[in-house]
Amino acid sequence: MSAPFFASRWVPRPGHVAEQPGGLAAGFRAAGVACGLKRDGALDLGVLVADPPETTSAARFTRSGVAAAPVELCRARCDLAHLRVVVANSGNANAATGVPGLEAAGATQLAAARATGADPAGVGIASTGVIGVQLPVDRVLDGLAAAQEQLRPDGDGDFAEAIRTTDAFAKRASLRVTLPSGEVQLSAQAKGAGMISPNFATMLCFVQTDAALDPETADLLLGVTVKRSFDRISVDGQLSTNDTAILMASGASGIRVAPESPDELALGEALDALLRQLALLIVRDGEGARRIGRVVVEGGDADEAERAARAVANSPLVKTALHGGDPNWGRVAQAVGGALLDRPLPLDVAIEGIQVCADGAQLRYDEAALAAAVEREEVEYVVRLPGDGAQTEVFFSDLSHEYVSINADYTS
Repeated sequence: MSAPFFASRWVPRPGHVAEQPGGLAAGFRAAGVACGLKRDGALDLGVLVADPPETTSAARFTRSGVAAAPVELCRARCDLAHLRVVVANSGNANAATGVPGLEAAGATQLAAARATGADPAGVGIASTGVIGVQLPVDRVLDGLAAAQEQLRPDGDGDFAEAIRTTDAFAKRASLRVTLPSGEVQLSAQAKGAGMISPNFATMLCFVQTDAALDPETADLLLGVTVKRSFDRISVDGQLSTNDTAILMASGASGIRVAPESPDELALGEALDALLRQLALLIVRDGEGARRIGRVVVEGGDADEAERAARAVANSPLVKTALHGGDPNWGRVAQAVGGALLDRPLPLDVAIEGIQVCADGAQLRYDEAALAAAVEREEVEYVVRLPGDGAQTEVFFSDLSHEYVSINADYTS
């Protein structure tokens, strides 16, 4: 029996959501093929198609100043509210590739439109892999022709495999969601393991639902849930050139989710849980990660809380301590102090519910209990700053020997 998708204590499964073995939401087909972008001959090109012409969508992209060609193309040439096709490749980021990279992305978009009968503006492009290498577009176009013949409603597994880079495992889910007006489906595929930072991650994520959504509703739901999921994770504090998240709604269920309705609230809760668990899977993958952490910062103002949380999540010292199961809470205090300069910080620190510091000073605590607590797969740190009002969280991976090895040899 496979492990449940909602495996983390930090993301409970909503009561109106049930997990399914797999398959796409109604109205969608997908495929994954090998077109020669990866050296090992693995699947490296995924195609996702929404058959209903009334499909609506929403998208979010990296905020990097060096955005990849597919991101630039989507922003400039796509009707992001009415995407019907997604083409995603791994093995090559098509980033920092100049005019030839944009031309390759454009050729892919046009070829996919011809193959599927979609308007070119309804074809989104995404890439992931090595930066600064020209995309062999002829291989991609050959792969598109092969993928067109393999599109099927249960093709989400191959699609999820085709978008992996250093991921140790594919990340996907298929959920049944009971709304007040009836039952709909959610399916999703994501990739990400390294170059992950809050403010979006090095990740691709594609979400499908057979609910009918207005474009404005789709955009609202995706925007809110991305801020609570992919914007809240860090593996190494590095912002990617290619981050892309796309939500597509086929309407094939016949259930229309009206704005500001109980249906919208229930679907939003399900989407929120789905993306938060996918985000945690990315952190758990973490290129050699052994454990994941959650840092919660309370008190202070919103900017202070955010800076403190990110400082803890991105601290190499905190992350290596997490990897080794070392209960060295002084590294947490040091990270917070480094983020909030030139002011007294009588902070409180607790690890897995064991308070170790109050008003900036060490407390007596059960050292054996703390040592056992930090050996768990999930470790929670709570930091309390002076003042009231703010609260934030960041999920993060540890820092391992394998992470160094993977990234030392990434292009060789």
